Amino acid sequence: MFLSIVEAGRGPRLRSGSWTRWTESDVSVARYGVPRFPSPWGAVRYHRNSMRVIAGLYRSRPLTAPKGLDTRPTYDRLRETLFNVLAPRLAGSVFVDLYAGSGANGIEALSRGSRFAYFVETGEPALDAIRANLGSLGIKGMYGLEPRTVSSFLRRSAANVLKTGQTFDIVFLDPPYDSLTEYSSTLELLGGEASRVLNENSVVVVEHQRRSPLGASYGGLRRYRVLEQRDSALGFYSLG
Repeated sequence: MFLSIVEAGRGPRLRSGSWTRWTESDVSVARYGVPRFPSPWGAVRYHRNSMRVIAGLYRSRPLTAPKGLDTRPTYDRLRETLFNVLAPRLAGSVFVDLYAGSGANGIEALSRGSRFAYFVETGEPALDAIRANLGSLGIKGMYGLEPRTVSSFLRRSAANVLKTGQTFDIVFLDPPYDSLTEYSSTLELLGGEASRVLNENSVVVVEHQRRSPLGASYGGLRRYRVLEQRDSALGFYSLG
């Protein structure tokens, strides 16, 4: 079943066609701490057949998904968990949405206070969806749309750091689950050749399949936290 989020006054959860209250047991945690509820942005309700911004300036506004994209059923719920954890880092941050798909994560970051977001994507249906979503929300001058490969973007950005000094505060990557080489090559790049795009407080967050755990380190990147939710997991890395 495809579930998405619209705002509500408390934290119910859709189960077997009826609304029941959300509990912390819905989020299982591996090894590194427990996310606390309710969200600092307010509780949410899940609703069928639409995708929306969860919270912040554009909360409850609908988003378009790329045509032909297989949407993972728990994606919006996992996105809520992700941004609850990232909340203290978002204000004034530069957010990078790698393998951006619909752009939902970068848009969520802008909605919650990031000052700039990069959307890195090569698929034309996804690029069309990102443009449509940014346009429908009236977002201007706060983003960069990068129709290039992730490796090309990161290498170019690393070279630009020497000229501009601009680094990224939050980097999120969610390659297709079956593209294991994309995970390792991108994390190795962020922990090595392109590591200058990160500052001492930057965080790299990776969404992956729970049954396909990632390495504890990639070059200079060290994992410090893992959150698991049903079939998905979020790994948090920083320069160690």
